[in-house]
Amino acid sequence: MFRNHPSLLLAPVVLAASLSTPVQAAEKLTYYCSAEPDWCDLMATSFEEATGIKVSMTRKSSGETLAQIKAESSNPKGDIWWGGTGDPHLQATEEGLAEEYISPMRGEQNDWAIRQAESGGNQTIGIYSGALGYGYNEEVLKANNLPEPACWKDLLKPEYKGHVQMANPNSSGTAYTTLATIVQLFGEDEGFEFMKGLHKNINQYTKSGSAPIKAAARGENTIGIVFMHDAVKQAASGFPIKVVAPCEGTGYEVGGMTIIKGGRNPESARKFYDWALTADVQSRSVEVKSFQVMSNKSAVPSPQAPDLASIKLIDYDFEKYGSSAERKRLLKKWDDEVSVLPQ
Repeated sequence: MFRNHPSLLLAPVVLAASLSTPVQAAEKLTYYCSAEPDWCDLMATSFEEATGIKVSMTRKSSGETLAQIKAESSNPKGDIWWGGTGDPHLQATEEGLAEEYISPMRGEQNDWAIRQAESGGNQTIGIYSGALGYGYNEEVLKANNLPEPACWKDLLKPEYKGHVQMANPNSSGTAYTTLATIVQLFGEDEGFEFMKGLHKNINQYTKSGSAPIKAAARGENTIGIVFMHDAVKQAASGFPIKVVAPCEGTGYEVGGMTIIKGGRNPESARKFYDWALTADVQSRSVEVKSFQVMSNKSAVPSPQAPDLASIKLIDYDFEKYGSSAERKRLLKKWDDEVSVLPQ
């Protein structure tokens, strides 16, 4: 599938000049990652091998990374932020935390990745896309004599009490996308009534967006609300996970990449940005069982990746729900009206 050795994934000619120049001893990169840890590690080690630039990586969820970048804004420590839902990346652009950059690789990207860039004033870009849904452990479901869920509203059934898990939308981009999806799908009033009903069945709000399906895979939980590709990853790893695209329709994410404003290694950040948008690098996502649709039109997808064309997707309003004001408003309402309720 791949024409080059993993350490030499530099096929696009446009990158040859910038990535083949002699590396100065001082060249390094501080890399914030909000994807799955194994994918974060693969990107860090592969970039080091390809360029000789020393990478220092921190892995946190999207909400946590945005909070860290904001806290460090007077003395930025990170250079680039890769992965995680695009909404927090858009908030970073809105709050003056990102640098404008138009990559020479931009022409190879899908239209939805460019739209994300344009929404953020060319201070971010889409790198992958994936639909929201949930997965359940078929063996645990059967052992508890529970019906198979197929829709969002199925998760409100009283028999699922203590069997559903999702992340906290304050820390997790996945969970914030869930909250924004439900509000857009059902309207705000009905959407918050849904979240209150779901709250009764939640056994734990996790910090990480993918944690609920990992717990389901281990048999510690039954149903995990996650991006569908995260559920596919557990199924592909041999766990008895069934992936569900909710019948009413669902939202989706456009994962982001952003150069942090005022970072100490801007040239290294731009090199990483260009490299991460190449087809060869994006095609390696399958090595760590990441099943998103990648932004580069020539990236080779896994046959197990969810087919977005076959999923009923809502017209997700990234501009509105990616704004800082709307995020703060929705999270405060969730904190005040949902999280405080008894379970």
